[in-house]
Amino acid sequence: MALVLDLLNRDPRPNIGNPKAEAAQAPAELRHPEKQKRPENPILRKPDWIRVKAPGSPKWAETQKIVKAEKLVTVCEEAGCPNIGECWEKKHATFMIMGDTCTRACAFCNVKTGVPQALDPLEPAKVAQAVAKLGLEHVVITSVDRDDLKDGGAQHFAQVIRAIRKASPGTTIEILTPDFLRKPGALEVVVAAKPDVFNHNLETVPGKYLTVRPGARYFHSLRLLQRVKELDPTIFTKSGIMVGLGEERNEVLQLMDDLRSADVDFITIGQYLAPSRKHHAVIRFVTPEEFKGFEAIAYVKGFLMVSSTPLTRSSHHAGEDFARLRAAREAKVGIGHNSRG
Repeated sequence: MALVLDLLNRDPRPNIGNPKAEAAQAPAELRHPEKQKRPENPILRKPDWIRVKAPGSPKWAETQKIVKAEKLVTVCEEAGCPNIGECWEKKHATFMIMGDTCTRACAFCNVKTGVPQALDPLEPAKVAQAVAKLGLEHVVITSVDRDDLKDGGAQHFAQVIRAIRKASPGTTIEILTPDFLRKPGALEVVVAAKPDVFNHNLETVPGKYLTVRPGARYFHSLRLLQRVKELDPTIFTKSGIMVGLGEERNEVLQLMDDLRSADVDFITIGQYLAPSRKHHAVIRFVTPEEFKGFEAIAYVKGFLMVSSTPLTRSSHHAGEDFARLRAAREAKVGIGHNSRG
């Protein structure tokens, strides 16, 4: 959800929604050495409903100044999110901890791939200070995959959560975590820190994992979400997927059922946008009407909260969505109490 001001014209990451910047984008291999030898995919012309306003308002600049002053990384910045202008205008930011370099190489992702640096022990305090300065009511914390760490970064996540609680007690905390694959005990450490929302994205349907998310395992990610509820039923769980990667409609519906079987509260569905010609191709642009259809079906299947639009991203409108999510659960509990009375 963010792009740093002094990088707008020189950054190799995509400037989605800004045609001139997209045309001048540097080659993907600057950030993704593993994609150098891949053939280039055609870039489909974006429909009108994908267009977004370029960032640059005074409030956006104010948010950017605070993030830069604390020398923090945002997933917005690293992933080239199209919602930067809107989110930073509202002082909404998604902080990416544990560096800007990922140990995996998903075909859809624009976060840099390589060997990460050591963790910054001061990062939890820096993030907490930025949250307090911005006066955030709700904050989203995500990270790169850190397969190089024994616990996958679980303890670091917990330290960040606790630091925010101390510096800004009124802020609700949403985390978007890696899958902690082959990291026994890692999930338990994060859950014990008691985030308000635990988000882990499935990203796509299981049949696309080998080409889209080869380093992950669909059923492991599903089980991770289910395990959160087993450990602490009070934590909201959330997961998101992209569409337009070649999945079939019935595969999306089955994924919804899988998430409900894992007792996931909130699903997000958004359009996949290729960061470069070297990334996975956009197979098609899903229409706003189809997104509306997915939303209606998801609510029927029992999700407390659904966000399904072309520009939906995991942390887009996260604060407003959390308030609605909490209200939905309270209403559901109230109905259950009334029915027993």
